[in-house]
Amino acid sequence: MAEIIQRDGTWVLDGDALRLTPGRDRNVGLLRRELGELTVPLRALAGISLEQGKRSGRLRLRLRDGADPLLQATGGRLGEPHDPYRLTVEADRFGVAEYVVDEVRNALLLDEVPAGPVQEYLLPGPAVPLSASAGDGTAAFDGECVRLDWNWKTEEAKSAGGPRVLALDDITAVEWHPAAGLENGCLRFGVRGAETKAPAKYDPHAVELWGFKKDPLMALVAAAVQARLPHPAASAPGPATAPAKEPDGVAIPAQPSGADHDALLRRLRELGELHRDGVLTDEEFALAKQAVLRRL
Repeated sequence: MAEIIQRDGTWVLDGDALRLTPGRDRNVGLLRRELGELTVPLRALAGISLEQGKRSGRLRLRLRDGADPLLQATGGRLGEPHDPYRLTVEADRFGVAEYVVDEVRNALLLDEVPAGPVQEYLLPGPAVPLSASAGDGTAAFDGECVRLDWNWKTEEAKSAGGPRVLALDDITAVEWHPAAGLENGCLRFGVRGAETKAPAKYDPHAVELWGFKKDPLMALVAAAVQARLPHPAASAPGPATAPAKEPDGVAIPAQPSGADHDALLRRLRELGELHRDGVLTDEEFALAKQAVLRRL
């Protein structure tokens, strides 16, 4: 077992999972506190890195694409105080952090965990029922329906229709955007048969967010809904046609299409950049590169 305890939180490698517990430091974001302890299975990880600075550093987990409904719904837009997959490390604990990194990487190699995307969520998402209030409304989800209630700050054009109740079966997408600069954020639901390009300020299926303290809690509602929607991989193209065979029965590898070929080349470039930046070790880079090359 490998463990690191910091004011920002505690990470423990325990068997085939990492347990991430937020600390009580005032710099820990509200979303991390509400999430509480997370258990991340090793098979959901694409890697781990330690970024060292003069006074402090940062442990960072990389999850496989599609493994976590929270990351899927927020699109990687969670700021550092709220991101549960980052841990601030004090300079005098760099040695311990490096040990944790080595142990996690060794476990990933021993278990032969691939770094590629997954076909199903490997984390459950926030428990329901839950509710969050921020911006111009309140969003509540009970596992079957989302209810949007408006407050006195809501635009009349949106509040005139009263509260909105959206059945899970009618929701096609969910996304959370934080406020950035002068641009407001939102929690927005795509609803079958009611597509719109209206700003969140006027969209009856969106809560507008203005950058206040409780905005990140809306991401919990987004993640809970996302976890119960069909996985994005479910709408991806089906498996390729079985490879042809020579007369002697030896399979001929199917060639990727032009789009697939370009995507694989982009993936190779991304892996090279991650390796140069020190995010991937030599062994992780070699394994990931081999996996991509086999598909070319």
